Amino acid sequence: MAMTTERRPGHGSRGPDATATRTIAYGPGQSELEPQRAHRRRQSLEISLAVAVPIALLGLWQAASDLGWIDARLYPTPVTIAQTGWRLSTEGVLWHDVFATMRRVLFGWGIGSVTGAVLGLLMGWAPLIRRALEPTLDALYVVPKLALLPILFNIFGLGERSQIALVAVTVFFFVWIATMAAIMSVPIGYRDSAVVFGAGRWQMFRHVLLPASLPQMLVGMRVAAGVAVLVIVAAEFLVGQDGLGYLIFNSRNLFINDEMFVGIVLVALFGVLFAQLIRWVSRFLVPWAPEDRGAPDN
Repeated sequence: MAMTTERRPGHGSRGPDATATRTIAYGPGQSELEPQRAHRRRQSLEISLAVAVPIALLGLWQAASDLGWIDARLYPTPVTIAQTGWRLSTEGVLWHDVFATMRRVLFGWGIGSVTGAVLGLLMGWAPLIRRALEPTLDALYVVPKLALLPILFNIFGLGERSQIALVAVTVFFFVWIATMAAIMSVPIGYRDSAVVFGAGRWQMFRHVLLPASLPQMLVGMRVAAGVAVLVIVAAEFLVGQDGLGYLIFNSRNLFINDEMFVGIVLVALFGVLFAQLIRWVSRFLVPWAPEDRGAPDN
């Protein structure tokens, strides 16, 4: 039970300088008395809102099309999109494009994440290496990654490997920046405490710098996952012969808008699921990291 004391100016016979004291006691709220039930209730509310919002938007979309507010030829209804997606999946065409895009994203993201994390850790740990490489990498970072496609074609040839390389290069920069910043932002107090206990350079890295920087590194990888999906779709627009990007672009050229929207919806779902998977893995790998928090509940 929390208590607070208020002092107010006195009145009457006490004189102008007298004060009155009032003590207010605050008891624990329902969330403090039953934390597990409050957590389940809060979790159910969050899940309900996460499901209700997209369903409501789809319902508005369907209603607007049925009422003639939007042209169903240009913007097919959600029902039409679902029927088209089912037809393409039963024909086997859709799954081929989905797996092609997933394969390129996963391989490219994995290669880019590993190389970006290793170099980011090295540059954050060793100031001399950072000063030597950072200007060059900063210059390469601002170059549009799609502009690198001709160079990647010369190195890897036309086809699968060049698209994977493009995703890897893009992901590399996001993970590298996040990892290097995470290492450099480790509080000096952590380092000083390790030195006091006699930690060497490897122990400092293994037991202090790496655990403290892992949460921010994984956030960078999660951001890079969404960027990887964007990049591969753009690459498939330009040079792909299959994949969701090719499905969207080719359907638009043929004015088959329902198939185009099927590709757009699947790209969105894939990006969300991929980022959520990384979030779940992050909670398993770094349970000491604070979860997403906003304003306190009332």
